[in-house]
Amino acid sequence: MTNKLLLAATMAALFALPMAAQAQGTVRGAQRGAEEGAAAAGPVGGIVGGAVGAATGTVGGILGVDDRPRFRNYVTERRVKSYDYDGRVAVGSTLPSSGVTYYDVPDEYHVKPGYRYTVVNKQPVLVDRSHRIVEVID
Repeated sequence: MTNKLLLAATMAALFALPMAAQAQGTVRGAQRGAEEGAAAAGPVGGIVGGAVGAATGTVGGILGVDDRPRFRNYVTERRVKSYDYDGRVAVGSTLPSSGVTYYDVPDEYHVKPGYRYTVVNKQPVLVDRSHRIVEVID
């Protein structure tokens, strides 16, 4: 019985992984993973899903979860011109080095050096040194 429950929890965590990877930030990733794991496999699934969701959320999140709405407001208030991009605005997409204006992230957001922001298709994004989108600020 215990083996079946553990197998079900593991499978739930694996199925929740792609959805949890979309959650950026440890807290939101853990919350989503726990909810989806619990729905699929009960309490043990919730525990496993929460751990997996937190791990994937931490990997994807550069900007803290609490800072995201404030940062979005910061960008909106500056009326940063949006770059029209034909591709999909998603983590992993690489933006061109010319034609896009990149801005430094203010120190108050505690983002490690090397990351900048821009607005693409009216969506604020963080990019790394190679202009690859590392976080979409929703």
